[in-house]
Amino acid sequence: MTERRPAKRSLGQNFLVDEKLQRKIVGALGAPPSAEVLEIGPGRGALTRHLAGAVRRLLLVELDDDLAHDLAERYAGRTDVAIVHADVLDVDLAGLSEDPAELLVVGNIPYNITTPIVFRLLERPRPRQIVLMVQDDVANRIVGPVGTKAYGALSVGVRTVAEVERLFKVGRGAFRPVPGVDSAVIRIRPFRPERLSLEHEQALRRLVRAAFQWRRKQLRKILRDHPDLAYPREVAEAAATAAAIDLDERPERVTPEQFVTLATALP
Repeated sequence: MTERRPAKRSLGQNFLVDEKLQRKIVGALGAPPSAEVLEIGPGRGALTRHLAGAVRRLLLVELDDDLAHDLAERYAGRTDVAIVHADVLDVDLAGLSEDPAELLVVGNIPYNITTPIVFRLLERPRPRQIVLMVQDDVANRIVGPVGTKAYGALSVGVRTVAEVERLFKVGRGAFRPVPGVDSAVIRIRPFRPERLSLEHEQALRRLVRAAFQWRRKQLRKILRDHPDLAYPREVAEAAATAAAIDLDERPERVTPEQFVTLATALP
């Protein structure tokens, strides 16, 4: 029955039909039998069918009414599979999990809300590992080298709290309906232990957001004149010296590690 459900453009649905790729994505997650796994947007169950029964507990978060109903029917009576009919952006993920710090996350996520989902997953307490299918362009932005056009707030936001790898590209022909873009699978492993306090993380996010809003300006002007920062010249210079950063640089030339040290040096 689920195979006949049409995709809904309003929810950004494109179903992965290539079974070899389904297995490759699940393999990239590397979930042991003892694992608790959260799957985002299981849809028709392309990845679900390879996970159910292979892990200790499987949590499925599905927004679509029809698909959530079909999944509930398919896995009715299974104590190791739980279906959560909700928007993943509204769900208390830590509340769903028995041990959020050990949770593994996988999903072919809607491309129109990729960035909000990624940052939602990287809220504390962070999962142990996240494997996501995303738009190829987004994957390139997340892993983009410093100094390139791809490098920006998304790159820094992810890579200051986690290690990220671009695993492999997925052509558009692997989906039905066929999307207008290629995809890629990325793996995100949050740092353990946390590198920053929650207070410093919030300061870092504010700094990075402001910096890349003015990405063509020098750090000196951004720190002094951006309304979200507005640091006195001597404060900015002292922090830059402590972080070994040249204030004549533009944000795209500053590494994630340098953003971390600058954020912690600023008051």
